[in-house]
Amino acid sequence: MLTLIRGAGDIASGIALRLWHSGIQVVMTEIERPTTIRRTVAFSDAVVNGEQTVEDVTALCAETWEAAFLYLEQGNIPVLVDPDCACREAIRPDALVDAILAKRNLGTAITDAPIVVGVGPGFTAGVDCHAVVETMRGHTLGRVIYNGSALPNTNLPGLIGGFAGERVLRAPADGSFHGLRRIGDFVEAGETIGTVAGAPMTATISGVLRGLIADGVTVKKGLKSGDIDPRGKAEYCRTASDKALAVGGGVLEAILHFEAMHHGT
Repeated sequence: MLTLIRGAGDIASGIALRLWHSGIQVVMTEIERPTTIRRTVAFSDAVVNGEQTVEDVTALCAETWEAAFLYLEQGNIPVLVDPDCACREAIRPDALVDAILAKRNLGTAITDAPIVVGVGPGFTAGVDCHAVVETMRGHTLGRVIYNGSALPNTNLPGLIGGFAGERVLRAPADGSFHGLRRIGDFVEAGETIGTVAGAPMTATISGVLRGLIADGVTVKKGLKSGDIDPRGKAEYCRTASDKALAVGGGVLEAILHFEAMHHGT
């Protein structure tokens, strides 16, 4: 079975890990200049570096869909630079997962594949996809919705280690981002983590820098550009998060549910 995942950020990568470990082949698509924050656990970095390993799985940047199939045969996850998911026609996946997390549907249709799963707000099961998986932290995280939509976006980060919005670092200005610290570093509140057009982006709390946007990425003022984990465990920067794996489990359930229906079992 082959699944095409739109997006290769940390949540999409958690989904990919769940599917891959369950014996489902995965192809992913990304934009040319990813804006991923948790880059150490996101296959999107394969677009930048040619390859990226998350836990025990390696992704390779594929120039063409033919190369993607070759990488699949070699036991890797291919990542294509294909924002519009034009490769879908050639790849003909058994399932398509929209994990862009744009909070709105950017063009996915229920007819794109035999099984279509939308991740997070912006999708309605039975209208533009067959199922939706909840991404909001809390009691319903990872739950599969077969009728209706995910909870609306609140623009409030989930609570981790007693902190919510304080964890997030936002670009202080428009311009090109320049990082001064690295993912996995312990940082102190008030410390400058990076700059944009000379303006400092400072840490609001102390903890481990869990995510940081890549150097040279053009950002808009207010864009989420970093993430501090107050729990202070650097090893959390190298493994998929509880949220990513919970969402991945929901996607796996949805795919297996409809696959069983299609086969009459």
